[in-house]
Amino acid sequence: MPPLRTALLQSSGRPGSVAENLKVLDEAAARAAAAGAGLLIGPEMFLTGYAIGDQVPVLAEPADGPAARSVAEIGRRHGIAVMYGYPERDGEKIFNSAQLIGPEGESLANYRKTHLFGCFEQQWFTPGEQPVVQAELGGIRIGMLICYDVEFPENVRAHALAGTDLLLVPTAQMHPFQFVAESVVPVRAFESQMYIAYVNRTGPEGEFEFVGLSCLASPDGTTRVRAGRGEELVVGEVDPALLSASREANPYLRDRRPGLYGSLI
Repeated sequence: MPPLRTALLQSSGRPGSVAENLKVLDEAAARAAAAGAGLLIGPEMFLTGYAIGDQVPVLAEPADGPAARSVAEIGRRHGIAVMYGYPERDGEKIFNSAQLIGPEGESLANYRKTHLFGCFEQQWFTPGEQPVVQAELGGIRIGMLICYDVEFPENVRAHALAGTDLLLVPTAQMHPFQFVAESVVPVRAFESQMYIAYVNRTGPEGEFEFVGLSCLASPDGTTRVRAGRGEELVVGEVDPALLSASREANPYLRDRRPGLYGSLI
């Protein structure tokens, strides 16, 4: 299989304006497709902004709502798969979600954040209950988590055991926790033998200061691409051949002894 060129959109967009954020996503999709990317990933809550307070229930939409249809049109027009974060309304509940739209505009997967961070998220969102959500894209098995989820090693290992090749993690990583982007994410990629695309917001927003530093971490322990602190679109390759070689050379999953770990749960 050929490598999957993957674009990471590091941006906070225009908090509070779905229409403006769709424009930013459209422009990024055009640039990513022109660079040969088959997948574009945006940050956590990109469609609405993260620190939007009581606007969360106002701007929340169903997974098949108007914003989803607009993203589907972006994907079709540029021939690229798009993952975006948004507040998802399902009846009376609101989830911090991310949806993966295929290059023909079809919904491939929708994930609800399972581990909510801090008082803000716990006030507005219901935690998801499905730990492993996957889809196929170009022969690569895609998995999905959101921000704080990746900081739990159990989450990433569950994806590894389910065969995830590329884990997409839209995030709203804030100061002073930049060590997660710098150190934790590459370690997760190595210890569970997968690629991880970690895509952050940037700059001040409400009470938060987002640190950027989006990256594509590789199973061989390297970081293939790394953004700085500002608005940026970076592109890297997810190479199935490198993934296969790394899994052969680093047999963590084969050498596990699950019988010893029962006390962990």
